[in-house]
Amino acid sequence: MKIIRSAIGMAVLSQRFLREGVRIGLVPTMGALHDGHRALIREARLRCDALVVSIFVNPTQFGPQEDLAKYPRPIAHDHAMCRKEGVDVCFEPTAEAMYPNGFQTVVTLPTIARRWEGEIRPHHFSGVATVVTKLFGIVRPQVALFGQKDFQQSALVRLLVKDLNLGVEIVVCPTVRETDGLAMSSRNVYLSQEERTRAITLYKSLRAGAEVIRRGVTDGEAVQSVMAHVLKKEPVITIDYLALCHPSTLEPLSVVTSRVVLLGAVRIGSVRLIDNLLVTLPRRSSK
Repeated sequence: MKIIRSAIGMAVLSQRFLREGVRIGLVPTMGALHDGHRALIREARLRCDALVVSIFVNPTQFGPQEDLAKYPRPIAHDHAMCRKEGVDVCFEPTAEAMYPNGFQTVVTLPTIARRWEGEIRPHHFSGVATVVTKLFGIVRPQVALFGQKDFQQSALVRLLVKDLNLGVEIVVCPTVRETDGLAMSSRNVYLSQEERTRAITLYKSLRAGAEVIRRGVTDGEAVQSVMAHVLKKEPVITIDYLALCHPSTLEPLSVVTSRVVLLGAVRIGSVRLIDNLLVTLPRRSSK
């Protein structure tokens, strides 16, 4: 496995791959890899000839009061996982390599990025969109893989690729969960033992919302009320938002349609967790 820290070095290798007809796959990460990342890597391995995993804690997607300084960086663990999973290249650029002196260009955000996470974290998606565009330009992948846990991010990346004609196939893989249902996240390590026990409540609230939809409830406010009721049983949890949305546009829905996404974001102590569930209703047969 090659480890490349220079943007120029990565670009040169990618150009060689492309000349040789090698199909490049990219799994963009911020490191602190877990089984959710492993699932992305394994799926990517099936879809490409040369697999690149980027490890970059992107400073531009963190707000002033967020956890950039303490974000976990277990690089030896990350290298070991990548080697075990057959990764060809770990691309680990420095912040200076990605944002050299004089860097000014950012990607203007579409409407899809201005609500939910975008409203709570106003700097976040501008940083995500900019770094993803840069990674695609440097690595030149034909396919890139993202996790469904970051549902809004994946929707933004799909739109970014479409609108800017970036020519990258975007594959979104299902959320990988702990045995009790908690969505795997690098930030879960911040949770105390007590907080970890309470954290599963977010997933329970989404499941409760999905269940009432499947039972026939169609009023969006009623569904959100059910989800909120589950969360409010835990006084240590603060709700940032709960939403029932169109899965492509993330527009809030007042009435349940045949396919919706339930979004949730909460805080437990100093830890912020997000999760989501897609709900697809069976088509009613016409007689």
